[in-house]
Amino acid sequence: MKKRYVIFFISLLCVATVCAQRGFDRKIKSSLFVPKGTWMGGCSFSYSEQTNDNYKFLVLDNVKASGYNFKVSPYAGYFFADNMAAGARLNYSRSYIDIGNLDLDLGDDLTFDIKDYKYLEHTVYASGFLRTYMGLGNSKIFGFFNELRLSYGYGQGKNTSGVENDLTGTYQYIHRLQLGSAPGLTAFVTNNIAVEVSIGLVGLDFKWINQKTNQVESGYRRNSSANFKIDIFSLNIGMCFYL
Repeated sequence: MKKRYVIFFISLLCVATVCAQRGFDRKIKSSLFVPKGTWMGGCSFSYSEQTNDNYKFLVLDNVKASGYNFKVSPYAGYFFADNMAAGARLNYSRSYIDIGNLDLDLGDDLTFDIKDYKYLEHTVYASGFLRTYMGLGNSKIFGFFNELRLSYGYGQGKNTSGVENDLTGTYQYIHRLQLGSAPGLTAFVTNNIAVEVSIGLVGLDFKWINQKTNQVESGYRRNSSANFKIDIFSLNIGMCFYL
C-alpha cells in the first residue's frame, strides 16, 4: 500500500513537471522578499478550549464536558537561495477531553449515555522543511509562503472510564509519519521580525497505534492516507526572526 502511494505521487510530480515545461508564460515577476544568506528562527503555537454544561445539540442531550488542544512548534532555518530556506522544526502537541456526561437520544426509547470518560494524548514531532516565499506584489512587508514538511512523531495516549473501583483504562503508543505542506501569510512588523499565520495540509499520512487495555488485552491499528486535506487543528499563529 505504501509503495502504491509513493508511486502515485512520483507520477503526479512527473506529470506536473511536463505540464510546466509545456505551459505558457504567466508573466509572473518574482521579487526579492528574503535574501540569500539570511538565518531565520521562531515559534508558532495554537490553543483551543471548550466547556459544555447541560448543553443540547441535535440528538445530544445533557452534555457536560470540557477539553483543550495545545500545540507549540519552535523552528530554525537558513536561506540557501533568495526566497528559499531549509531547516528543522520540533513540535509538541497535547489534547485532553473530559466527558462527565453525554446522553444520545435517538427516539423511540433508544437512549444511550456516556459518563466519566477521559482521554489524554501528547505527541512530539521532528520535521525537516523547505520553505519558499513570494511577496505580495512589490511589497516588502506582506507576503505568502509555503512550507513543505517531512515529519516523524512519537506519542502516548490513555483513556479511562468509570470511577474508583470500577475504573478501566487503555494505554496506547503512537508512531506517525507525515508528508505535507503549510501555506500561510507573513507580515514584517520591523525589519527583522515578522508575524505569521499558517494552516497545515496533510498529503501522505501513516499512523501506527499499539494499545493495551487494563494491562492485559492488546490491540493494534494502522491507518494510511494519501490526500491533501486541511488539518482543522493546525491553524498556527507565531513570530519569526530574520538575521
